[in-house]
Amino acid sequence: MFRRAAILGTGLMGGSFALALRRHFPQTQIIGWDRADVLKQAAARGMIDEGFSELADAARGADLIYIALPVGAALEHLPEIAQHAAADALVTDACSTKAVICRAAEKFFRSGTKFLGGHPMSGKAVKGMEHADAGIFDAAKYVLIGSEGGADERVKRFATLLEKIGARPVWMDADTHDWAVGIVSHLPQLVSVALAQVIRDETDETGLPLSIAGPGLRDSLRLAASPYGIWRDICLTNPDNIARALDRVAQAIDHLRTRLQSKDLKESFDAANDLYKMLQELK
Repeated sequence: MFRRAAILGTGLMGGSFALALRRHFPQTQIIGWDRADVLKQAAARGMIDEGFSELADAARGADLIYIALPVGAALEHLPEIAQHAAADALVTDACSTKAVICRAAEKFFRSGTKFLGGHPMSGKAVKGMEHADAGIFDAAKYVLIGSEGGADERVKRFATLLEKIGARPVWMDADTHDWAVGIVSHLPQLVSVALAQVIRDETDETGLPLSIAGPGLRDSLRLAASPYGIWRDICLTNPDNIARALDRVAQAIDHLRTRLQSKDLKESFDAANDLYKMLQELK
């Protein structure tokens, strides 16, 4: 599929992509770009064949460049990536927001190098190479920015690569992506953080009510374990969509509050039950 792949950032997602390449495309040479200590660990885990701390060295000769950095860092390094990427290379990212980085890429990639916005809809609530897993893409949707029918040949090859490692490519434009993930990804994260904050503030010196919590609360707060470092740039680059989603939740909470002493809540519970069933069927 690709002869030489440069993975920029060998943490959870970059490391997982490297391991998936290793499993399904053992002939592909995998290059890592990161701090020297991280590259040493990546080599020890068999993720990479070679590692560089200089971006130019990592990008040299690569026909696939995979940006697995927080969106802020990706934007910062985009001009340098464009400078050193080969004219026949495909550059793609795995950032959680797309409009900002795709607009920036339009300015920098003009010499034949193809940029493809991407977002794997998979991951974990933790970060770091030690949690990387080749199976993280199995049956996971993987958003690609653009149109499948008019795709560049390099883009088509990458979409096929994704299918080979177990992912399911889904095509859409960048603004639609950011609206959608604002509702189904970013909103649940912030609601989980808000719920955790309320419970922490309500817990007294005896440990109540937290000390009597059951598994339902653990399920509800799973996302609250995700560190701010993962979410900072997401919030900074998708604020309007996230704010709109939070407004909708506030409206929904007000609706529930005004109906606590009526039987009208049955409609809300029935609708929630139906949505959960739909979600289960999407697996």
